[in-house]
Amino acid sequence: MTAVAAARPSGAFSKFGVFALVAGGFALFLALLYLLGAGEEIDGNSGGGGQAHAVSKGLNGYAGLVRLVEAQGHDVERSRRRGGLETTGLLILTPPPTAKPEEITKLLKQRAFTGPTLVILSKWWALEPPQQLPEKVRAKFKPGWVMLGPPQPSRWTQELGRPFAFEHKFKGESTRWSGMKRSGKLPTGTTLHAVPAHEFAPLISDEAGDLLAFMTKGARDFPSNPAYPVAFLVEPDMANNYGLADADRAAATVALVEQLSDEASTGDVVFDLTLNGFGGQENLLTLAFRPPFLAATLSLIVALLIVGWRAFMRFGPAASSAGPDIAFGKRQLITNGAGLILRARRFALLGAPYAALSARRIAERLGLTRADPAAIDAALARRLPDAEPFTQRAARLEAASKPAEILAAAQSLDDLATTLQQGQSTR
Repeated sequence: MTAVAAARPSGAFSKFGVFALVAGGFALFLALLYLLGAGEEIDGNSGGGGQAHAVSKGLNGYAGLVRLVEAQGHDVERSRRRGGLETTGLLILTPPPTAKPEEITKLLKQRAFTGPTLVILSKWWALEPPQQLPEKVRAKFKPGWVMLGPPQPSRWTQELGRPFAFEHKFKGESTRWSGMKRSGKLPTGTTLHAVPAHEFAPLISDEAGDLLAFMTKGARDFPSNPAYPVAFLVEPDMANNYGLADADRAAATVALVEQLSDEASTGDVVFDLTLNGFGGQENLLTLAFRPPFLAATLSLIVALLIVGWRAFMRFGPAASSAGPDIAFGKRQLITNGAGLILRARRFALLGAPYAALSARRIAERLGLTRADPAAIDAALARRLPDAEPFTQRAARLEAASKPAEILAAAQSLDDLATTLQQGQSTR
């Protein structure tokens, strides 16, 4: 027994190994589905072409502001969905120089009774380092770094609807600023300021009194239902990675964000990326991994894991490996025929053929040349005078219709054949 057991080939993998392979493949499949739905995560050195947005790590980007706001305890989201524009928390927009004024106006008016909004304008014409740079120079650039060109005011601000329109103007040789209970110097002598076309409230100004940040007041003309504030930061060197290198500028920007966030119904802060061209479309895959559909997705995953676990559990002993998978010969033929009759439930057809088969077998054991029922009864009367005649047993089998009756009648014929066989062996 030991030798036979040792000769059996063992599996290439254990049960645990196979389960680990299946579970790992299933997890990777779920991750693939999620990445297909959510899209590739943006980082500072991929895409954007040097744009100023919330995940850019260049001088003109706002990745530092995102981390700074997170450090203040806010729940921060970098939104690539149009649905993120409907947040009831603070929404921070970083539109590019080519923004459409009608789109921005429509968005700001919709935000009037949804939540506060901070719009940070772009300033620098920035480019990623060109491929023509020498290798030693390119090696000094970290991922996401950019090369700053000349400052560029945004022209679309003049076409904004009331009360948001203002002129974005260039101003040189102005480095001092004050506001938000702070003051300091700008990183460069080239400054951008705003000339609002409508009523406003100043937030940050330069040494000449020109506006670097302001809040519109026209949207507050609803005493019974006051609107949420809309603020513009027109000098982005106060908030971008370049400007946050100074503690005073960082503190003023955080104070501005905190003041606007206090107006919101929640402490959430959403940095929009859709205006910078990183918008994603909603689909079934992304919805499956978000509330309230996340609960159904997790339930389905648990159910699949349970089904997979049960698939590894054996039901009964292992099948014997001896012999061919498909049996041959009379036994298999009989088994198949019996199964067919059992499925068709035509039990009444069994009596006559089995009686004829028993007649030939009994006639042979009585030494008769023909299986004639009368001759069998006569020979049986001489051999076993007290035995029940063959014809009565055969008639009872042919008349039976229920499985128990057929079995009892057939057993009676078999007992007669067995008795005759035993009588021949004792002679």
